[in-house]
Amino acid sequence: MSAVDTASLKPPVRAFSDRLFDYLVWGGILALLIISFGPAEMKKLPLLFSNSDNMRQFGAEFLNPDFTQWKLYVAQMWLTIQIALWGTGIAVLVAVPLGLAGARNISPPWIRHPVRRLMDVLRSVPDLVIGTVFIVAVGLGPFAGVMALALNTGGVLGKLFSEAVESIDKGPVEGVRATGAAPLQEIVWGVIPQVAPLWTSYALYRFESNSRAATVLGLIGAGGIGQVLFDNLNSFSYSNVAAIALVIVIAVSLIDLLSQAIRGRLL
Repeated sequence: MSAVDTASLKPPVRAFSDRLFDYLVWGGILALLIISFGPAEMKKLPLLFSNSDNMRQFGAEFLNPDFTQWKLYVAQMWLTIQIALWGTGIAVLVAVPLGLAGARNISPPWIRHPVRRLMDVLRSVPDLVIGTVFIVAVGLGPFAGVMALALNTGGVLGKLFSEAVESIDKGPVEGVRATGAAPLQEIVWGVIPQVAPLWTSYALYRFESNSRAATVLGLIGAGGIGQVLFDNLNSFSYSNVAAIALVIVIAVSLIDLLSQAIRGRLL
């Protein structure tokens, strides 16, 4: 091997400014971990081993799931999936106009900036808080969970949709514009066909996530398997909790497999 070939195998030398930036980033992360050690109560880590008797007792009950009420668990899990389905569906309807209005290559700044701030608000408010507001408005039940998921997921999908629009190829849009099409027609024929597969993939990902999030909303009385789960947790019925957890795992796994199959056909 010649000297030139040997030299070409050497890794490229990075500039000192680039390496300094990396050192600052990783050093900052390490410093934050050290600073957060006390507030995060990481000193309690040894208790996982010193309280092993309590863990063994809990594990013994958890490893013996009680499926006596399996029909109830399956029915409530199906209700949870329906909550996630409707929440995601409404979120998509909210996210499409938000995503288009929030894209810098589609909308002017006076529209884009307020829309982006609205999406920030929708994403930042936790599902439990939004769900509590709707429970106060419409009472306990699945509808509050649907609306909580719809608003929060609408903000998340709106952000993802706008980023997808910003990364499109300008060629098809310019081709549609060259025919004398109106701006709305440019979006329909030049933008939507490019982003539709990616938008669908994002929506499926969020549906998977919402199937789990809808479980947590049961904590505030939004219906579904989560409400049954927390009732059994409060009564220390860990055998029932184990059975419910298995039902949730199986349902979410099946949703994940279905979602992967659909995404595989789209992308």
